[in-house]
Amino acid sequence: MTATHSGGRDMNGRTVLVTGATNGIGKVAAASLARLGARVVIVGRNPAKTEAVAGEIGAASFILADLSVLSEVRRAAAQFREREGQLDVLLNNAGAVFTARQETTDGIEMTFALNHLNYFLLTQELDGLLRATPGARVVSVSSGAHTMGRMRWDDLEFRHGYSSWAAYSQSKLANLLFTRELAHRLQGSGVTANALHPGFVASGFGQSGSTFMNRLLGLARPFAVSEEQGAQTSIYLASSAEVEGVTGRYFENMHEKKPAPQGLDDAAAARLWAVSEAYVSQHAG
Repeated sequence: MTATHSGGRDMNGRTVLVTGATNGIGKVAAASLARLGARVVIVGRNPAKTEAVAGEIGAASFILADLSVLSEVRRAAAQFREREGQLDVLLNNAGAVFTARQETTDGIEMTFALNHLNYFLLTQELDGLLRATPGARVVSVSSGAHTMGRMRWDDLEFRHGYSSWAAYSQSKLANLLFTRELAHRLQGSGVTANALHPGFVASGFGQSGSTFMNRLLGLARPFAVSEEQGAQTSIYLASSAEVEGVTGRYFENMHEKKPAPQGLDDAAAARLWAVSEAYVSQHAG
């Protein structure tokens, strides 16, 4: 688990918060950033596993939270604000694919809640700390799946005709639109926001039964990259001096890449922001 990119900036004295850091590319990125000298705080759901991983990778501390639940996102952010005086990098990494349609305890479809609303609300809750930290960065893990995504504005939660792949690809498109609008709203603050595709990673991600999704993943498995390779763009965007001041962009293999046309839709980005604000406001108790 070694950071291999060039152009690194000194991460000593910098504080990084990584979600979904107990396995996969999140764990690799957190471990690499800790080795680069950052003070890394990880978020995980399983108490024993999160504590063990924090010790294994040299994290400064950890926060326990189920980020599919909006109140838990708020609590995690509050704990971070109470413990830390700065936030140099927020790495929004937690996400999943769900074979069958599920709802969170808030009554929100799980994919939309975890893969998008989590990013949106956690970033909002930490906005003040990010703006108060010179050169802070928000890095959000999206996916090349966004190219097949579309925003189902009349049924964002797939109450009708649920498809795990369609729900996932919509959420990854949402990550790009969120990043685009966030960068717009952060203009002049010194905080940057970028999104990335980690590549198809050889991990347990998305494996949840003998479905079309699993068959598709099985066919693609020979072309997969390792978790270490998949984490490199996250590490790059979090730590490289080469992207200082760069914002509102999409990266793959540590290079900027043009998203699909639907990922460049400013009107859709603004609409999604308004819809997301309505969701989190409805569950503000």
